[in-house]
Amino acid sequence: MPATRILPSPAPFRKRRGVAQVLVPVLPSEVVIATQPVTRHSPPATPESQATASHELLSYYDALFRARGPQHWWPGRTRFEVIVGAILTQNTSWTNVERAIVNLRRERLLTPAAMEKVPTARLAKLIRSSGYFRQKARKLKAFVAFLRQNYQGSLNKLFATSTEQLREQLLAVHGIGPETADSILLYAGQHKVFVVDAYTRRILERHNLTHPKATYEEIRALFEQNLPADPLLYNEYHALIVHTGKHHCRTHQPDCANCPLSSFLPAPVAQTLLSVSPQPTREPSSRLATRHAPRATSESPNTSHQS
Repeated sequence: MPATRILPSPAPFRKRRGVAQVLVPVLPSEVVIATQPVTRHSPPATPESQATASHELLSYYDALFRARGPQHWWPGRTRFEVIVGAILTQNTSWTNVERAIVNLRRERLLTPAAMEKVPTARLAKLIRSSGYFRQKARKLKAFVAFLRQNYQGSLNKLFATSTEQLREQLLAVHGIGPETADSILLYAGQHKVFVVDAYTRRILERHNLTHPKATYEEIRALFEQNLPADPLLYNEYHALIVHTGKHHCRTHQPDCANCPLSSFLPAPVAQTLLSVSPQPTREPSSRLATRHAPRATSESPNTSHQS
C-alpha cells in the first residue's frame, strides 16, 4: 500500500475555523514526466499519463495551499445565499454582489419562498449593484420556481438528487450555465464537481497544461479524473485558483514573480511574463492530456464568476 500524505482542506459552512484532512496517495518518485504537448485530439489517457496528471495537479495545489492557506469559501451564511451569490456574480465582481446580498438580507428575502413572492421589479432594484440586474432578477425567479415545482422548495431534497441528474436539471433552468450550476453543486450542495472559470483556464493555458480550444467540460474532466473525488479538495483548490487569478495571473500585468506557481512556469513563458528579475524556473512541465468529455447540451450564457 502506497504511503499517504495529508492535504488540509476546510469544509464549507464549518462554524469553527478547523481544518479537515483529505488523504491522497503519494505518487512514486519514479513517475516519468511526459513532455508531449497537448493537442485537441489527445489520445485516451493511459495509467502512466493519468498518474502524471494527478501528480502535476496535486503539486500545484500543494504550492498554492502552502503559500495562501485555507480560503474559507464560499462566502455565504446559508446554502440558499450561496446559490443567490453564484447567480449574481455572473459578469461582475464579488464586491458588487456583496452589496446586493446585504440589500436582500435587510429585506429578509434570502429564502426561496420570500424571493418567489417579491415582485420582480423590486427584486431587480435591490440587486442593481450586481449589474444586469433585470436579467439576474429573472434568473433568481426562475431558480426558485424550479425549486418549488420540482423539490417542493426544499434544498435538502434538491441536493439529495444524484449529481448527474441534478446538473442536467440546473442547466435547463433559465440563466444557469455550467459554471453557475457547478458552483451551486459544489459550494451549496457539496457534490463532487470541480468548478472551472476564466482564472482556471488562464492559469492552465499559461502553464501549458491545456490548449486554448479546450471546452469547459474537457477542463472539468481534467481535474475530476485526476484528483481524489472529494468536494472539500475541489472547494479549496478552486478558491485558491481564484485568489491566484485575481492577485497574480491577471490578464494584463500579471505578477508572476510573486506567484506561488512561478516555479512551475515553462521557461519560455516565464521569460515573457516575468516583469522583474527572472525567478528560478524548471524545464517545461508535463503537458496534461485533456481527456474528452461530453459537451453540455443545455448551456446558458455564463462567464467567469470573478472579474
